[in-house]
Amino acid sequence: MINKESFLYGTRPVIEAIKAEKEIDKVFVQKGLQGEVYQELMDLIKEHDVPYQYVPIEKLNKLTMKNHQGVACFVSIISYTPIENLIPMIYEKGETPLVLILDRITDVRNFGAIARTAECAGVDAIIIPSRGGAQINSDALKTSAGALHNIPVCRSENLKTTIDYLKKSGLQIIAATEKAGDYHFKIDYTPPTAIIMGSEEDGISPEYLRMADYKVSIPILGQIESLNVSVACGVLIYEALKQRFTAE
Repeated sequence: MINKESFLYGTRPVIEAIKAEKEIDKVFVQKGLQGEVYQELMDLIKEHDVPYQYVPIEKLNKLTMKNHQGVACFVSIISYTPIENLIPMIYEKGETPLVLILDRITDVRNFGAIARTAECAGVDAIIIPSRGGAQINSDALKTSAGALHNIPVCRSENLKTTIDYLKKSGLQIIAATEKAGDYHFKIDYTPPTAIIMGSEEDGISPEYLRMADYKVSIPILGQIESLNVSVACGVLIYEALKQRFTAE
């Protein structure tokens, strides 16, 4: 069921939401739309870096049977934090950054569970892509037990650029992949660290794997080949926490 408070439809209401600088998760635009109002919408979308997707009319009709005019959007239930603002603040407080990068984690409940674990462990931020990730909706908020209101979530237009920024900011990049030779507990997590977790289906994108300083795997001794991504995320986060407590 769609949350009426987070769902808008119609070209003008969506335009006004963007002008009001509301946090937009995604705008769905019917393929083939034309006209001045449509062009105004697209100009605003690009000016404000709002995620959008061209869709067939059938997709919009599934969202609402009312007069959507070929445009609909979901307004985010949280506010996003620019990672470029957050990292300097962490350093200024004399703290050592620990952030999560989620590459195409699409399951809403997995995302919520990851956010809950990250908040409990004191992770500084969760970085997600603008496109291809789970929608942060009421299900995600409920699964997170409200953690999504307490931990910064940073939305990235280009994860490659964001990872490059983190590396230049002094963070080591640790990628969790089943193909890694080193186990997760063999790596030192006490320096500034970003941990990348990949999608439930095919793991971390190859271009991000190539950018990682370390690739790690979690020992699997049973018949099932992999852990649920939220569980795997918790294993790595708490290994980092254990090492940091031990180093104090």
